[in-house]
Amino acid sequence: PPPKSAKQSQSERQSIPSNDLQYIFAMDQQQPFNPAGTGGTGGTIVTASDVTSLALSSLKSFSKRHKVISTSYLYGLTTLLLLALLGGGSKLTLDQRRNYNEIMNTIDLQAEYSAASSYNAAYANYYHSKGWISCDAHCQHYKKISERRKAEWDAIKAEGNARMSDAKSVAGLFSEVGVGEVTDSFWEYFASGKQFAKRQSMWDAMFMGFRSMGRDESMAEYMLKMLMQVLINFSMGLIMALIIFIFGLWNIIQTYQPSPLTALFFFVTAACAAFAFVSTYLFALYGAAAGGVYGLVKMAETNGRIEGGPGGRRNIRGGRVDRSGGYQRQGAWGDQRNAR
Repeated sequence: PPPKSAKQSQSERQSIPSNDLQYIFAMDQQQPFNPAGTGGTGGTIVTASDVTSLALSSLKSFSKRHKVISTSYLYGLTTLLLLALLGGGSKLTLDQRRNYNEIMNTIDLQAEYSAASSYNAAYANYYHSKGWISCDAHCQHYKKISERRKAEWDAIKAEGNARMSDAKSVAGLFSEVGVGEVTDSFWEYFASGKQFAKRQSMWDAMFMGFRSMGRDESMAEYMLKMLMQVLINFSMGLIMALIIFIFGLWNIIQTYQPSPLTALFFFVTAACAAFAFVSTYLFALYGAAAGGVYGLVKMAETNGRIEGGPGGRRNIRGGRVDRSGGYQRQGAWGDQRNAR
């Protein structure tokens, strides 16, 4: 389009509304500006209700496309609610508790400790007697002793694990013992995932700070990048913790000697519950981050409106408000500059 005259530019400068962002968007798109926000083809202001509607529609569309994931998530949430209301597993009866304690007391922990100490001493002798790439007759002697001590220790551990498995079978997989062991395993991996995310975020904060100083970035840019990196680290840590927990879950179930159907049902239930908890935790984390960023943006927009009221002198440069006076038109507005 042909360049506008000085009279038209002066008229536009005098009619700049308080909502500068909407005005800039309308001018940049070469569309008529509508200050009332109704009718016409002016700029659109995104509100919190619009974001909520978009999130809900996206969630509904995702649940329709991925029914297995949605069903697993809902089933896991139901399981978590039942655990919160009913407690962790069924209580042991007096006979079950007595039989469980009797079998557990037959495990010789002292013998296992002595066998472990003997193996460690034998391995230390073998390690100090061998060379870099060779093992002479003296080294071979200690190697045989180390292997014999290792076999004795493994036999004692296998016997102890078998007796412990018998005691667990008395308690049952859905008892407070079985549910408690699975819950403790999940919390251990979950804490490890969060610890990984915190440690990785600390290193990222340091190295990203160095890069930001070299690039002369603003504090807002650095904080936004750091926020995204923290979210990525927590996602990676918790997802890896969930995968490791699911792989180790079957080994825990086998120690209770359940029937195949009971084992499969417990495995699916525990896996879905863990998946639902990790997903809900990540959803809450991302929601809190998005809400915080949205609140800061709205606060900055409100402060900008208050400071740049009708009596203030403003200058608009590519969508930015400058207090030096007037405004400048560049980019899609043209190369002409008009100052008050």
